[in-house]
Amino acid sequence: MESHTFDDIDLKLLHALEIDARAPFSRIAAVLGVSDQTVARRFRKLRSEAGLRVVAVRCATARSGLEHWMLRLRCTPDGASAIAEALARRPGTAWVGLTSGGTEVACTIRSRTRGESDELLLGKLPRTPHIVEIRAHQLLHRFYGPAGWVAKSGALTAAQAAALAPEPHPRPGDARITEEDEPLVAVLEQDGRATYPELQKASGRSESAVKRRLAQLIGSRAIYLDVEFDSGRFGFHNAAMLSITAAPRSLDAVGEAVAAHPEIVYAAATTGPSNLMAVAVTRDTAHLYSYLSGGIGVLDGVEHVETMPFLRRLKQLTYQPFRG
Repeated sequence: MESHTFDDIDLKLLHALEIDARAPFSRIAAVLGVSDQTVARRFRKLRSEAGLRVVAVRCATARSGLEHWMLRLRCTPDGASAIAEALARRPGTAWVGLTSGGTEVACTIRSRTRGESDELLLGKLPRTPHIVEIRAHQLLHRFYGPAGWVAKSGALTAAQAAALAPEPHPRPGDARITEEDEPLVAVLEQDGRATYPELQKASGRSESAVKRRLAQLIGSRAIYLDVEFDSGRFGFHNAAMLSITAAPRSLDAVGEAVAAHPEIVYAAATTGPSNLMAVAVTRDTAHLYSYLSGGIGVLDGVEHVETMPFLRRLKQLTYQPFRG
């Protein structure tokens, strides 16, 4: 991973945050061999110039009760941007992008109930002007992402990564985000590094109770902490969504193989005509071609690949517009 704006220390800091998003700057500094002030300064620079954010993301699992859907909305050219912007303002939308020459909106949504999904998919969207076609793919299994892309660069040595690894979280068998958890999670969705006093104030719980409950939510995978940043600042300017059709018997093997590729930031099994969705980030079109022909193209079990470059990303993973 070659940086055009930032250096190796910045990459190592991002890698450290991917390992433990709430690690104190002092701990990161000790592992990197720099001062606490250097880590704090680099963090502020990444936040202001590369859109760095650490945020909590709710997971869709059998225990969480959430459903995640990938939507592809084919629109008239004069309506796609407005529809994408409206979806970006919707709290339950995880990310939104414009593809296919600006005539298709791709996004993921989450819903707590089938009724919420039906209201959007069967009610609101079909009545929306300028939408020509709606394709809805339920996400069945996540192979990779969206956290951990910098780890593929090997910015940190194995020893450094091990030194930063947090203590294992407890994994209760049935931890869900309850109504009492909502104030705590809402703060973390805006700032995953919010201090314990800030979380205590928002939730009304004691600091020890906040620490314990946060560990339970992360340990049970009800939420995870994601590290977001503009990959273009590190020389990776192209992003494309890949709709992959794998032979059913090969789906798991193809998904695992794609997830291991350094270009892939997200990969999940879905319903629909294709059964695997992925997002690839590359330096340029030549790099994308090389990956399609020599990365995905050589995998046994891959039957078809549709490539949709993103023209613009309006929202990334959380509830704030993405400026990149």
